[in-house]
Amino acid sequence: MKTQQGAARRRFLGGAATLALGGLLPVAGAAATFAKGADVSWVDEQEAAGFSFYNAAGTATDPFVLLKNLGTNAIRLRVWVNPSTGWCNAADTLYKAQRAKAQGQNIMLTFHYSDSWADPGQQTKPAAWASHSFSQLVTDVYAHTQGVLSYLKTNGITVTWVQVGNEINSGMLWPDGRASGSSFGNLIQLINSGYSAVKAVYPNAQVVLHLANGYDNTVSRWFFDGMKAGGAKYDVIGLSHYPTASNWSSLNSQLNTNMKDMISRYGKPVVVAETGMDWQQATASKAMMTDLLKKVQALGTNGVGVFYWEPQASPGWKGYTWGALDGSGRFTAALDPY
Repeated sequence: MKTQQGAARRRFLGGAATLALGGLLPVAGAAATFAKGADVSWVDEQEAAGFSFYNAAGTATDPFVLLKNLGTNAIRLRVWVNPSTGWCNAADTLYKAQRAKAQGQNIMLTFHYSDSWADPGQQTKPAAWASHSFSQLVTDVYAHTQGVLSYLKTNGITVTWVQVGNEINSGMLWPDGRASGSSFGNLIQLINSGYSAVKAVYPNAQVVLHLANGYDNTVSRWFFDGMKAGGAKYDVIGLSHYPTASNWSSLNSQLNTNMKDMISRYGKPVVVAETGMDWQQATASKAMMTDLLKKVQALGTNGVGVFYWEPQASPGWKGYTWGALDGSGRFTAALDPY
């Protein structure tokens, strides 16, 4: 799980994109509609616990409707393999995807390839895969990805983006898929297996490789240089971005520099796959988001969009305080820039 402290620490044609007329030339295959997104994977768990969401007039309202009315046109959902609670499994993901579809919102899926949270500090194999050989893990990734996506497609869901792994700075499915030094071979096999599974079900879906600490150009170059050298298959570079009220201006600038470098260096569009700030700093968060959207939109079709992470999280829900909901169940000004 992303704790409050952990979130505060998390900060995305082969060089064809170049500076021209003050902007970056578009990369082929980038999404046509700019994503103003939200990861709402907790939403039905909150509802089951008795939480309600309210519009400005104080009327209880479907949170997907509230987000749509605020300008949110895309929803991001995490997928776990066999979670003990059932939340974020395939059936739960379908339920939330159907709600997003009903509001006309595009869908991004984030495969963690774990039974619980995966991020740079933990990439634990699903219990059912724990004793599997590496070759079997490659097959597991394909079967799980293809199985979940086929289930969604059969039930009428279109998926626009798919993350193969979540914040995979140090790889996934440890220890087999760990990334360190110049060792990316196993990780790339896992990524390419996931990529093939995505394209088998949704040929037009964009596959995203996602890193934490989007301001860190050194790490981004190290990782994606390794991906390029090893033949990793992907379409979009995803970055997490969690600034604070005191540093958002400088971190937004560093993120912007890194995004432009990723586009130029690897010829891939970028998406801010996660962002957020403390709900009690709504004014600063609004300013941060205004600036962030401006910077990503300035990339043209190379800027896929921005996804706020769990904006509907009630203050302190599971220890998390970086949502955009106040104590009365209303959204703060943080999402106004949408």
